[in-house]
Amino acid sequence: MIRPANSGAETPGRGLAVVEARNGVAVAVLNLLGQLFLPTPVSPWELVDALVDEARAAAPVVVVDFHAEATSEKVALATWLDGRVTAVIGTHTHVQTNDARILPGGTAAVSDAGMTGPHDSVIGVRSELAIARMRSPLPVKFEPAEGGVRMEGVLVTCTDGGRAEAIELVRVPA
Repeated sequence: MIRPANSGAETPGRGLAVVEARNGVAVAVLNLLGQLFLPTPVSPWELVDALVDEARAAAPVVVVDFHAEATSEKVALATWLDGRVTAVIGTHTHVQTNDARILPGGTAAVSDAGMTGPHDSVIGVRSELAIARMRSPLPVKFEPAEGGVRMEGVLVTCTDGGRAEAIELVRVPA
């Protein structure tokens, strides 16, 4: 979670949003889709270097939201980008991972920031419906679960130049 002061985001390029932090520093946010176990039309590895260069030209603080299935792909991308971006925050699996860390080059990384929604569930779906879908080849309509709602994410502290200093997991019960 980066705390932008202004809600109006510019989009100077593909997949890139730039917002202004409370102290006036520009923050670029990139969103990439992983390719392992997901049907992506283009590999993120073909685009990531050019997108990061574009983001770094627009802002000193660069946050990458990497929406991917495999934790290994998320760790690999964070390692590849270490020292070139402020943070690589994994999303998609709905389960907050306990691997938040600062990499040697100054990039904050976590495999999955977690889920905002009902935790008394199977990733937000009524448990009995998710289990029924797994146990049978017949289609089952998913319905959102209720109860045990939480908000999860991460808080990254960084310098104005974009080097991460800390990353902490956030879990707030409703």
